[in-house]
Amino acid sequence: MGDTITLTSGHDGFALSAYHEAPFTPRKGGVIVLQEIFGIDKYVRADVERWAKAGYEAIAPAMFDRRQRGFSVAHDQGGIAAGIAHARATPLEQAMADIAAARDFLAPRGKVCVVGYCYGGSLAWLAASKVEGLAAASSYYGSMVQANAHIPLRCPTIVHLGHTDPGIPADEVEKAVKAHHPEVPVYIYEGAGHGFNNESPERYHEEAADLARARTRELFESA
Repeated sequence: MGDTITLTSGHDGFALSAYHEAPFTPRKGGVIVLQEIFGIDKYVRADVERWAKAGYEAIAPAMFDRRQRGFSVAHDQGGIAAGIAHARATPLEQAMADIAAARDFLAPRGKVCVVGYCYGGSLAWLAASKVEGLAAASSYYGSMVQANAHIPLRCPTIVHLGHTDPGIPADEVEKAVKAHHPEVPVYIYEGAGHGFNNESPERYHEEAADLARARTRELFESA
């Protein structure tokens, strides 16, 4: 079972919570799991557990704690609206500092990688550029990747996109990333939409999720 820890952000000294789980097997490193807009819900906690079972000490910082501590909402229109409002009101420099706090917690025990989904996918891409000391980054269907395709990257990074995602034009994102970072793998999953890694019945695409997880594990293990 996971537990809740406290991280101190270098941005403003704020104490934010993070869901944490120790590795089930000999430790391979640390993984920062960056949430979707829905908060630290059961699907984020399940992903933390999945990484722990794969041998990583994993933590998911609660990126919206300053606005609403313990935020976790359903995947419905109300939840989407609330999550988007929190995301838009969270300064990116603050988010990067909170990710750095998670890095600082994990780093004394080995390498630190980052994986993010949806809102967290955008943050993972940005962190690969703006947060020092990360060994690798895996970005899933982040809406800010295309507009920030030009930024320099500090660590090996991969991108995952669903081809049927109505909000993120996968082919255009790939083109933008490749124009600036031809070395970055951009994986587009046919038949998969937005949130395909999330095991909620309305979004989960098992084949795409399994393949993307395998690719992410391979990246992290080689970093």
